[in-house]
Amino acid sequence: MTSSELSALLLLATVSSFTPGPNTTLSTAMAANHGLKHAMRFVLAVPVGWGILFTLCATGLGGLVVAWPPLRWGIVLLGTGYLLWLASRLWQSGRLQQADSHSLHISFFQGVGLQFLNIKAWMLALAIVAGWVAGRDDASARTLMLLPIMVAYGFVSNLTYAMVGSVLRHWLAHGRRLVMFNRCMSMALLATVLWMLIGLRQSAA
Repeated sequence: MTSSELSALLLLATVSSFTPGPNTTLSTAMAANHGLKHAMRFVLAVPVGWGILFTLCATGLGGLVVAWPPLRWGIVLLGTGYLLWLASRLWQSGRLQQADSHSLHISFFQGVGLQFLNIKAWMLALAIVAGWVAGRDDASARTLMLLPIMVAYGFVSNLTYAMVGSVLRHWLAHGRRLVMFNRCMSMALLATVLWMLIGLRQSAA
């Protein structure tokens, strides 16, 4: 892989990983509501799940998803449905005590599985496979090279957002600050769902 190819990949990885999306929104919200320790299982689950997804796409699953529209839209519908459910849970959480009983208890394995319902994760994996792996003589070597890079980006970006949420936790505990924060996070999930649906529709046109 040339230095220009690697530079382009790192730029794509930085933009895609650190811009708000379902994973970073959930990492922030879980840390703000439950603390950094609680959020860490999701922070660790994201790169594991995305790494598995990327590997499967590089070995042919991505081509199947692109070639079979019912499968692609099935993923879209399940993913958007789950994110909308999470957004509704966040909207209902107004105090730290309520957060303990009403919102965002995602296990490690649920976090891993969520990556397969995350439209943004699919779009990124397919874009990288199409641009840097597919049709190359050294496709396997490229996959092995790209995998740890992207896994690291997934971990660092979600850890960064979770740390921000953790820092805000005590400040949010006063008055209606947590209500407004959780509702902003809920709206952020809704906005990312809408953005990804529009992007997917345009790419299919």
